[in-house]
Amino acid sequence: MTSRSLGHRAPLLWLVLPLMAGLAAGKAGDFLPVPWLLAGAAISSTLGIVAGWRGWRWTWAAALAVAMIFAGAASYALHRPRLAAWDTLPPREVRLTLKIERGFASADARKCSGLAIVVRADAPVQELRDQRLYFSLALRRGEAPPLRGAVIQTVGVLATLPRDPPANTFDGYLASAGINFRLTRGRVLAEERPAPAYSRFCARALERFSALLGTGVEAKRPALVGVLRAMLLGQQHELGDDQKTLFRQSGTMHVFSISGLHIAVISAGLQALLSLLRLQRVVTVLIGLVALWLYVDITGAAPSAVRAFVMVAFVQVSFVLRVPRNPLSALTASALVVLMVNPLDLFSASFQMSYGIVAALLVLGLPLADRWQAAGALFRDLPPISWAWHHRWRDALWRSLIASLGIGLASSLVGALTGVQFFNLLTPGALLANLWVIPASTLVILLGLVSLLSGLADLTAGSVLANHAAVLVLWAVDRGVQGNLRLPGMWFAANFRAPWIGGAALAALLAVMLAGYAQGWRGWSLGFWPPFAVVALTLILGVSYG
Repeated sequence: MTSRSLGHRAPLLWLVLPLMAGLAAGKAGDFLPVPWLLAGAAISSTLGIVAGWRGWRWTWAAALAVAMIFAGAASYALHRPRLAAWDTLPPREVRLTLKIERGFASADARKCSGLAIVVRADAPVQELRDQRLYFSLALRRGEAPPLRGAVIQTVGVLATLPRDPPANTFDGYLASAGINFRLTRGRVLAEERPAPAYSRFCARALERFSALLGTGVEAKRPALVGVLRAMLLGQQHELGDDQKTLFRQSGTMHVFSISGLHIAVISAGLQALLSLLRLQRVVTVLIGLVALWLYVDITGAAPSAVRAFVMVAFVQVSFVLRVPRNPLSALTASALVVLMVNPLDLFSASFQMSYGIVAALLVLGLPLADRWQAAGALFRDLPPISWAWHHRWRDALWRSLIASLGIGLASSLVGALTGVQFFNLLTPGALLANLWVIPASTLVILLGLVSLLSGLADLTAGSVLANHAAVLVLWAVDRGVQGNLRLPGMWFAANFRAPWIGGAALAALLAVMLAGYAQGWRGWSLGFWPPFAVVALTLILGVSYG
């Protein structure tokens, strides 16, 4: 495969990568005013159009890339606007009218938190109008937390977030969401407008889902039911502190964030169920995507879940349009859509981990598995037509094992860098753990889907049976992870020596993987060694341990 064929297979890479570079440049500093950046983007785009019209080879692509860099830098400034005076603003008590944008689940019924948009602000902070902020409010006895879309009057202590907080902190998460302020120690004064009917429907559905996943098992295994709810509904507050530590140190905490694995499994389950109805393909896909979006929205519409939904939607639409499947193009198209809607997602842990891991899987893991499967093929001296049943089963098992190992190695490269960057952990044991945790989690998600669908159809016995099976698998996962962590060298406390090293190393890893993929992993990249070298050098030279 040549670099030209890479551009043919994933042409949107030439838009996405410069856009990412521009966003990173915008985050690094205000090197140009926003009007100048927009003017640069417009001029470069015009030059690209003229170059394309005149047939100037590569000139149009270079001009378009420059335009995306300018646009990315301008987009960062526009999505996280800051006044210099905010950096010296002392904490103060303020009255704000907020429109709830997203609520965070809480284990404490007396508190609620989330993200909101300032609808009205009194002097001297009236410039906060239309700003997004994080809120933390105390609730009176019996008071329900405000739902998405509700408008409430609040009072609390307003504080400014740092301009560029560490990526591995909650402030870093908020900054990646475009947040500049915190409202803490607050309370609700009045509700100006209740949440819309759809938000109330989603809240009731979430309560019903949570109850269904506990049917028949909650009294027996409450801790494991909490794990099941965390995995199916993203309710990580259901996990105990010991459970969070266990899964974080084993490198398997990702199975409790509704993301690519969950959305792909739920989508596959829904499509399999709908296929029994023998509807037209377009109808099946449409119903499946609507049901899948309801699941995403009911469970809180976490950014990782929305991104995964967009990716699945691109793949499903490709089936309807009967175009050749191209996972790399679907990945880059979904990334472009996500970054156009919320450019600051680029700096979040979930974006970097999800897109980085899927990209590594496609451009490194699958080619590596193919190479190993060809080199280690079984029964070379027997024509396939003469194979007995046990030959086919042994070959399928061997090929699946090799594929899992190749995909796991590729994913672990991204996980090693992002684990240090966002969680201060290096988890070498994650590769071993994920080889069986991911298949087990897939089974649990399918069983959870069966439980939810059975419960919604008033088939209580189906929910009880599926919940018991899911809890049994989770018990085995819990015991296995505990045993895995008893092995020496499964995890280390680790930090990058400088904050910029993590992002730079991840960018370098992505660059060498794409370059090797463009060359078909031949020539200078023969043996798939460059990505492993990048990660090894980073962990040796750029990380401090302990």
